[in-house]
Amino acid sequence: MKIKWGVIGCGGIADRRTLPGMMLADNAELVAVMDADKAAADRVAAKYGAKYAFDNYDELLKLDEIQAVYIASPVFCHKEQCIAAAKAKKDILIEKPMGLTVAEAEELAAVCEAEGVKLGVGFMMRFHSYHQKMRELIAAGKLGEIVSARAQLTCWYPEMENCWRQERKLSGGGAMMDMGIHCIDLIRYITGQEIAEVKGMVGNQIFKYSVEDAGAAIYKLENGALCYVDANFNIPDAVAKCKIEFYGTKGSIFAEGTISQVEGGRMEVLCVDDAGGYDAAQDRGEIKPLEINVEFGNMYTKEIEAFGRAVAGEGEIPVTAADAIASQKAIEALY
Repeated sequence: MKIKWGVIGCGGIADRRTLPGMMLADNAELVAVMDADKAAADRVAAKYGAKYAFDNYDELLKLDEIQAVYIASPVFCHKEQCIAAAKAKKDILIEKPMGLTVAEAEELAAVCEAEGVKLGVGFMMRFHSYHQKMRELIAAGKLGEIVSARAQLTCWYPEMENCWRQERKLSGGGAMMDMGIHCIDLIRYITGQEIAEVKGMVGNQIFKYSVEDAGAAIYKLENGALCYVDANFNIPDAVAKCKIEFYGTKGSIFAEGTISQVEGGRMEVLCVDDAGGYDAAQDRGEIKPLEINVEFGNMYTKEIEAFGRAVAGEGEIPVTAADAIASQKAIEALY
């Protein structure tokens, strides 16, 4: 069964990643696109073969044939558009963060539940084959008890005119809300643990816009593990590794380049059967890494297909509103 989609917000991530991914999805058909800039909507409709292009979401939502909408507009538009889509009885996949605040995100979740529509959130990095393998290894106990994790996502984001991500009232936050939220979501997803406590700092080191250009946080998980997350808008892309690491009483996972918009990177897993006794010399002898075999694909395709199955009643919503709200709460606590 092919789910018929409408897309609200044609710029940025929709045109760059999600729509190309949707074109590869076996169970998706793009019907209509909308953008406040009609020329952009026309261009994207022609590029991806959509039948309709609009400059307002009301016209798109009137189409009976559309079953699901993907909302990829700026965060300050999410509330109005999500509520309208819910009242039009369309299932919704919305980009993160869901709302400008946790309270706004909770309101959207409540409206969707009241209207009986499905609501999923675009944390596509959960679909990376390496991240899913990490979750599998930790669930199987290969690392023993998880005691520490680290994750980093950065980019170079200089000051620009009319840039909504650099205005707090339009974005809800800066480097931590825009990128650190992916790290937090991945740690929660991969470990299966919720966040119990938050400490950290945010601020502006290089740029003067109203959101932070740097943030660092320590999160304590339910089991007591300490997790370190940092996110920056002031590190050049070419010099950043964007690492994620997990450490336990029996092993470790180290990956770089997996926290990305493209599925790739590398991962190393080290495990011991028995940690043994105390070694005063702290001899870190060579351990042969586990052989890890995965098949890379397109995270956005997998995201669209998974949510499409949920719309068709063939599976669960892959990333729920509750998931997204939990990660956003962790950042609000940091702020």
